[in-house]
Amino acid sequence: MEAIRDIRHEPHALNSAMDRRAALKLFMTGVAATLASCGRPPEEIVPYVEIPERATPGVPLRFASALPLAGYGRGVIVTSVEGRPIKVEGNPRHPASLGSTDLYGEATVLSLYDPDRSKAPYSENRTQSWSAFEAALRPRLDRHHAEQGKGLVVLTRRITSPSWLAQLDVLKRSMPQMKWYRYEAVEDDAIRNGAKMAFGRLATPLPRLSDVRVMLTLDSDPIGTGPEQISYARGIVDARRPQAPADSLRLYSAEPDWSLTGALADHRIALPPELIRNVAIEVARAMGAGFEPADLPDEIKEFAAAAAADLQARRGAGLVMAGPRQPSEVHALCHWINAQLRAPVDFIAPVDPVTEGHTESLRSFVSDVRGGHVETLIIVDANPVYDAPGSLGLDEAIRAVPFKAHFGGYRDETAQLCTWHLPLTHVLESWSDIRAYDGTASIIQPLLIPLYDSRDPHQVLAMLQTEAGPSTLDLVRNQWTSAASGKDRAVLWRQTLHDGVVANSAFAKISLPSVSLPKVAPATAAGRFSLALAPDPSVFDGAMANNAWLQECPKPFTSQVWGNALHVAESDARELGLGDGEVVQLKRGETTLEVPVLISHGQAPGVLSTTLGYGRKHAGTIGSGVGFDVYPWRDAESPWLIDNVTVVKTAQRSEILQTQHFFDLEGEAETLQPRLTLADLASGNFHFERPGSNPPTLYPPVEADTYEWAMAIDASACIGCNACVMACQAENNIPVVGPDEIAMGRDMHWMRIDHYVVDGRPGFSPTPCMHCEHAPCEPVCPVAASIHDSEGLNVQVYNRCVGTRFCQSNCPYKVRRFNFAGYADGQEYGNLGEDIVKAVFNPNVTVRSRGVMEKCTYCVQRISVGRRSAEREGRRLRDGEVVTACQAACPTKAIHFGNLSDANSRINALRADPRSYSLLGELGTRPRTTYLARLQNPNPDYGKARS
Repeated sequence: MEAIRDIRHEPHALNSAMDRRAALKLFMTGVAATLASCGRPPEEIVPYVEIPERATPGVPLRFASALPLAGYGRGVIVTSVEGRPIKVEGNPRHPASLGSTDLYGEATVLSLYDPDRSKAPYSENRTQSWSAFEAALRPRLDRHHAEQGKGLVVLTRRITSPSWLAQLDVLKRSMPQMKWYRYEAVEDDAIRNGAKMAFGRLATPLPRLSDVRVMLTLDSDPIGTGPEQISYARGIVDARRPQAPADSLRLYSAEPDWSLTGALADHRIALPPELIRNVAIEVARAMGAGFEPADLPDEIKEFAAAAAADLQARRGAGLVMAGPRQPSEVHALCHWINAQLRAPVDFIAPVDPVTEGHTESLRSFVSDVRGGHVETLIIVDANPVYDAPGSLGLDEAIRAVPFKAHFGGYRDETAQLCTWHLPLTHVLESWSDIRAYDGTASIIQPLLIPLYDSRDPHQVLAMLQTEAGPSTLDLVRNQWTSAASGKDRAVLWRQTLHDGVVANSAFAKISLPSVSLPKVAPATAAGRFSLALAPDPSVFDGAMANNAWLQECPKPFTSQVWGNALHVAESDARELGLGDGEVVQLKRGETTLEVPVLISHGQAPGVLSTTLGYGRKHAGTIGSGVGFDVYPWRDAESPWLIDNVTVVKTAQRSEILQTQHFFDLEGEAETLQPRLTLADLASGNFHFERPGSNPPTLYPPVEADTYEWAMAIDASACIGCNACVMACQAENNIPVVGPDEIAMGRDMHWMRIDHYVVDGRPGFSPTPCMHCEHAPCEPVCPVAASIHDSEGLNVQVYNRCVGTRFCQSNCPYKVRRFNFAGYADGQEYGNLGEDIVKAVFNPNVTVRSRGVMEKCTYCVQRISVGRRSAEREGRRLRDGEVVTACQAACPTKAIHFGNLSDANSRINALRADPRSYSLLGELGTRPRTTYLARLQNPNPDYGKARS
């Protein structure tokens, strides 16, 4: 395999890394100085596919790398055009991505070009230099080295990078009294402690979900946001594919508020989080545990009995999982239950090597500060002033440290309290490595030279050494090739970069002692209200709050954007006299917080819930002042659950921005998203408007010359994660419109995820353009801007469109978007109009101007690339050769795309599936986008699935 030339040995290469045409364009837009580094970095990086030695201008290159989330890696393939990373997709070789992505990975490229990123060192209210910082730091380091590190503290987020850990180990050996603390806001302390309680040592469970046939989740959301989401979602959905009831996964869920797992479940109950342990006790009692009966309503006892019987009937294929909001003893009890079930679970040593809990680590740090033991504090890629539990008082502790240096991508809340703030490189600008949740290691490759005067974390740790060390590239390379020699070493390194995965690096399975039955006391209901917290499905823990794509990404269940809300159960809202958008005051002790309310149907009474990640004061132009901050309410002893909360109604209102609004459909939702059981499927007791049905019409027949493109979406497999929405935005240059435009109903996403509630159960339905064969939008356009092409695509000719919006009015699916303003052409939201942001644009997709209509195109640019490639080889496109952006991103492979003129294509088989139906097919539009009905597998002995 040939690789990109090594431009370290070509002095002219940095200037020629962009072609002349691209450089001239940048000069014309005034960004040539800023983007001079948008070329390949001055070390050799290896592409994912074979290419000629000298890249062809305009031809994209793809590089394997990895992206962090909560400290763990997910393998990605990053597409770069002439030195500009523009698109992230999943690495099929990586076990945490399996070729798919999540919305955070897709949004990474926008963060790279964020104008608010730190550009130079900063101290004493002015821009400084790195040499000035080193001059201030050096005397302190000399003293710390002389005293074996006494008084020196390094504070980071969770670290799973072997190279980072090796550097920290070397630093610790040279300065034995130096201390390293780490803290991750989305922590798993209860899960880790539960394994230690059960087995006497820390261990990480890895369920073999493909082998599970009955699953009970206790306040657990394995397919929700997190580093394991793609792998877990794929495993659960694959196990639920249509098959015989005994072979298809049946899912039970007990939870206080809606989760993606609960929405997918066949049976779900809602109850306060403290009572979920009683469900675990009842299940354990059914398996022989000598507990006293737990206090539960009869309906909940029936649920627990049904789940327990189902689990016992499938020994060897049953699994119980608890979530991070449950205490350690519940996790230990789940391990005992799984042992009785011979559950398909493997265990590995923790990938996070620190045995101390995250909140305990911060507590130790604060104790050291208050004891006067911290003189120099180095904070690397962490923002504890914002995201630490309020009860720890991190801000006061950091203020008390004499010298503190903050290395990060932004001058955030922690940077504001530090003596120095130093810019850290973006993950796409630097070398490193990282492990996935199962221990699989990946190399992080830089896609371009750092845009600003920043340093990577390895360089930061190297500063703390007395002697100069190797470069970051050499450091990472030596970590993985030291056992090889000569030519083998070079071959191993290049193969590892190409694959994006270090071969055989996943942690080995370990054997654990038998688990004994833990002592678990039944719980009673807490105070009037308890507050349940969770990572936000759009901005996660808040570190990415300045990313406009994420801020405008609609949340599952509510479609809320640009903020968070307090979710209140329907019965509680009636009792308190609350409606959507009304502001209430939360009180706990002396702490108060005013928040807007959003009523949640199906939430447990007595439970309030909301998400982390908002209320940032120093996030940047996009993220500051959006939503409210609940981190100060977190308690170190119970960071996810807050009890004894009082709710006081106020006279204020606050608009909650949503992109989908609910209407009383009086049963019509079931026609928009029909649902079947496995028994229905087996009996054929159902009828849908079949694709290909041809009611009478005045439209002329549709004729295709070579290909007939179509899409099929499996509603059973869609988990509502928004990966497809974010992938579509990144691929197609879809603009952000901002909260004011959203308030007027002017969102611009080409792909949206509609949610329908049928019999109290929500379901998700990805909705792109239907590409109707009999498209109502076409005959009403006075300038023929909306037309059919020869391959059946409903295309939009932007330079013809005069903005009448007749097509939008005539579209029954409401999938067309109108540029009321120049969202990407002079009237951008916030700082998105700055020149650096233009670097994120896909050059193969037109950037639309004000006054035109736009919509999903089935990624026609990808079809064109595939067609040209096939024509050069003198053949037709093969089935599956063209993959749309939404299809590539989907973690569960719910979206399929292909050619109807190929009789053997997968898309034809899906349209012939008994579950296949057309959305609003009775209108006679003959959509090329069709669906497979949602399939459920309820327990017939338990009765109808409960909401």
